[in-house]
Amino acid sequence: MSLKEQITNDMKAAMRAKEASKLATIRLILAEIKRKEVDEQIEVNEQQTVAIIEKMIKQRKDSITQFEAGNRPDLADIEKAELEVLATYMPAGLSDDEIAAEVAAAVAASGAAGPQDMGKVMGIVKPKLAGRADMTVVSNLVKKALSGA
Repeated sequence: MSLKEQITNDMKAAMRAKEASKLATIRLILAEIKRKEVDEQIEVNEQQTVAIIEKMIKQRKDSITQFEAGNRPDLADIEKAELEVLATYMPAGLSDDEIAAEVAAAVAASGAAGPQDMGKVMGIVKPKLAGRADMTVVSNLVKKALSGA
C-alpha cells in the first residue's frame, strides 16, 4: 500500500472514529498532495509525498516557535497536535551515527576537498537521507566534515 493510500485509509478511519483534529490534519495532507498533482499535472510518488509531509512538518515547527514567542500557547498546541499526526507518516529516522556514516561516504565519493565542495556532497547525500533525517543536521555535519578536511 502506498503512503497516499495509507493516508486516505487513515482519513476514513478518523471519520468513523469522529477524531476531528486528526481528520482535519489528514485532510490538509491530502489537499496538499492534490494541489501538487493538479499544479504539476502528475501523479505524486512516495518520495514526493514524503517531501510534501516534510515541508508541512517544517512549517508546523516554524509556527510553533513563532506562537510560543508571541505568547500564544493555545495556537502552539494546535500546531503541536498537527505535528504529531504528520510525524506518523514519515519514514523511520536514522541515528546520528548512520547519518555521519552517510556523510563520510558522500565526502569520500565526491572527492570533496573543502567547504567549496559542499554542494557536491549535499547533492549525493540529500536523495539518500530525504525524509529520514533533518537536513539542517545533515548540512551541519557536512560543513563540519569539510572544514576538517
